[in-house]
Amino acid sequence: MKQVALMSLLALCACNSPEFQEMFGTTPAVVVPVSAVPVETLDPTPPLPPPIAARTVEEFDTTNEADRAAAVANPVGQQQLGTTIASLGSPTEPGIWLRTGLVTELAQGRVEYQGTSVNVELRPSGGAASAGSQVSLAAMRLLGAPLTGLPELTVYR
Repeated sequence: MKQVALMSLLALCACNSPEFQEMFGTTPAVVVPVSAVPVETLDPTPPLPPPIAARTVEEFDTTNEADRAAAVANPVGQQQLGTTIASLGSPTEPGIWLRTGLVTELAQGRVEYQGTSVNVELRPSGGAASAGSQVSLAAMRLLGAPLTGLPELTVYR
């Protein structure tokens, strides 16, 4: 199994070599940093994306104490939209948000996980309501959800 993984990694690296590109007439893909892609948000002044050198969870989570306090105080959204299985969204996207198919337009809402409730910005994913969702790093931390897990969240608007 380790040999297969190692061979796959070597093959992937070889595809980016100048010799491979010359042999097969390919050019390297243009990589656009996620932070360069505009994100529609309700927050008029979202925190700046983390620096390029960010490596730790704390460095990627650009929310401040006031943001975190507001997210856990006075729950908003009483209409339950449903439940969703969520994975960690891009840690370079700032803010406290959930991207889900349970909404079709930006809205304020909240999510609950194991008795903890956090106010979030609900962002449409464009997927089906039954599809999974993505949740921001800051929201995962406030919920106490495992960053590498797939927590089941209850979503309210």
